[in-house]
Amino acid sequence: MKKQDSGRGSFTGKLGFVLSAAGASVGLGNIWRFPYLAARHGGGIFLIVYIVLALTFGYTMITAETAIGRASGKSPVSAFRHFSSAPLMKAGGWLNAIIPILIVPYYSVIGGWVCKYLFEFTHTDLKVLTTDRFFTSFITDGTDAELWFIIFTILVLLIIFMGVENGIERVSRIMMPVLVVIAVIICGYTVTRPGALAGVRYFLIPDMSRFSWMTVVSAMGQMFYSLSIAMGILITFGSYMKKDVSIEDSTAQVEVFDTAIAILAGLMIIPAVFAFSGADAAKDLNAGPSLMFVTMPKILQSMNGGRMIGILFFLLVLFAALTSAIALTESAVSTFTDEFGFSRPFATGIMAVIIILLGTLSCLGYGPLAFISIIGMPFLDFFDFLTNSLMMPLSALAICILVVRYMGIEKVEEEVMRDGKPFRRRRIFSFMIRYVCPLFVIIILMSSVLSAFGIISM
Repeated sequence: MKKQDSGRGSFTGKLGFVLSAAGASVGLGNIWRFPYLAARHGGGIFLIVYIVLALTFGYTMITAETAIGRASGKSPVSAFRHFSSAPLMKAGGWLNAIIPILIVPYYSVIGGWVCKYLFEFTHTDLKVLTTDRFFTSFITDGTDAELWFIIFTILVLLIIFMGVENGIERVSRIMMPVLVVIAVIICGYTVTRPGALAGVRYFLIPDMSRFSWMTVVSAMGQMFYSLSIAMGILITFGSYMKKDVSIEDSTAQVEVFDTAIAILAGLMIIPAVFAFSGADAAKDLNAGPSLMFVTMPKILQSMNGGRMIGILFFLLVLFAALTSAIALTESAVSTFTDEFGFSRPFATGIMAVIIILLGTLSCLGYGPLAFISIIGMPFLDFFDFLTNSLMMPLSALAICILVVRYMGIEKVEEEVMRDGKPFRRRRIFSFMIRYVCPLFVIIILMSSVLSAFGIISM
């Protein structure tokens, strides 16, 4: 085992950071979670609420995490320790660091499902692929699901092994533009299907009669998925950002890129469901995870050229899943190198072991290990609940406390405005990080827990 090199990896410039951070943000949450939440909570009005939150809540958290990372030059644990030795802040640093370690194994299992469907769309009879039992049979077959999970994991680890500039940045520079092009092509195709315009209107035109408090709560919860908030990723990527790059301009481009992809995902899926399901569109859109692996294949099979569109669709989803999994893994690897002095290859090997062990539990949790549950949940669902419903809101709260009480808002402002760079939303940032973000985080935490136990519906 070699000790960590003294030199720390970095992005080549603003474009490298923006595409890598956008890649971290654009993931499975954008492709399937955003469309079905938008459909469930009012369509156009949900979209408006989400955009407002992205420009305020999301912007504030991205700016704070990026500034923490660049000012400290470290991954989450060391970054928190750089600004405070308080036990609560040490715990906050480790919380930010542990989240990606727990997320990437089960996220890679779902990435394996995407690989499987992409492969099947290239050659399998679509009538077989779209039967109700195909997806269930696949995830309950431990051997097949495990194989595709390992294939996805190998892809992620190879890119991490290559490093920040040669691996993460280079792959993001290729995948993100291709992802956008594919998304635009699929959108152009789906919105022109007979009956699809009803879905376009539902998704884009706000209807205030559909607004409720749950619209706001659900949109806030989606912010964590869509913008990679409170996962340690943005602190880590901030530590790779060069000092002459504008944090505010980069943050603005990340939030615009991420929101644009979420809107494109909505235009890919919601109009397609309306065109296919007609009066049953609302039911199909509420299908949750099965929307991607059960409903969408049926929709694609019903279209002219459905096989080719299906290949493009799952290629897009694969790119989105890969860029997010890469970012999650990189955050974990960075923690191992910073905290324990591991070399990058050794730290990557440690993550490989963790991903395989925890991912295998999630992978087999629907099949051979289905008889085991934690608080009534299979392994994958439990890890998702633990990280997204409990740990991420607490992590975000720790970030707010660190900035306001220990690091100081003035230090963030100094980092953002380094070398005369602009901080146009300075007042919004200060007000949000002091008062609004902590309140939002507490609301998200309470709502997520209540939703997980079926007390409310998000």
